[in-house]
Amino acid sequence: MKYLLVCILFFLPLHAENYPSFTQNELKSISKKNPISAHRIQDYTHCMQSCKQYPPHIKLNRVNFYLNRLLSQYDDITNKQADHWATPKEFLTGGYGDCEDYAIIKYYSLIKLGFDEKRLFLSIVTENFYGGGHMVLAYFQTDKAPPLILDNLSFKILDLQKRSDLTPQYFINSTGIYTITPQFTLHKVASSYPKFEALRQKVQKNH
Repeated sequence: MKYLLVCILFFLPLHAENYPSFTQNELKSISKKNPISAHRIQDYTHCMQSCKQYPPHIKLNRVNFYLNRLLSQYDDITNKQADHWATPKEFLTGGYGDCEDYAIIKYYSLIKLGFDEKRLFLSIVTENFYGGGHMVLAYFQTDKAPPLILDNLSFKILDLQKRSDLTPQYFINSTGIYTITPQFTLHKVASSYPKFEALRQKVQKNH
């Protein structure tokens, strides 16, 4: 029993770092239903493999550019419900996503490429020009500095200070929910975000 527990603890990080990945059986099943989806998944896998050789700043730009090319579609059209948080495997299989789906797949893709999960945050923001809600991925390279923003509406990565069009509301990852101070220090306001926890459970179930 002790040996089994050690094995489980040893392999958990490996699974997390390899997500999203598809088995050959999954790819065969997807290919039968929709060959285009299978090609999309294979292309994504190739992109992630090729990114591994680059330094962090190039990885960020390549991931942001590549994933922003996936087609955008509102949740109420693709999933018949508003504010659906798709897993990366759902996004890649379906081929369409909303802003939160882009942020989520970038979050997991960068973890897959070796980025520290504790510095990556799904970030709920207000789009100042239109007044609507939006989600982006924030990456804190260093403490007390504005995070870099990976946005599905922009192929260019800028830090938050340069994104005058965005007002940050909350920063979310597995460590909790945070707000940000004018000095770019994170302040924890809650231990978990229900939709994020539901997403993580879905990812574990369909790993």
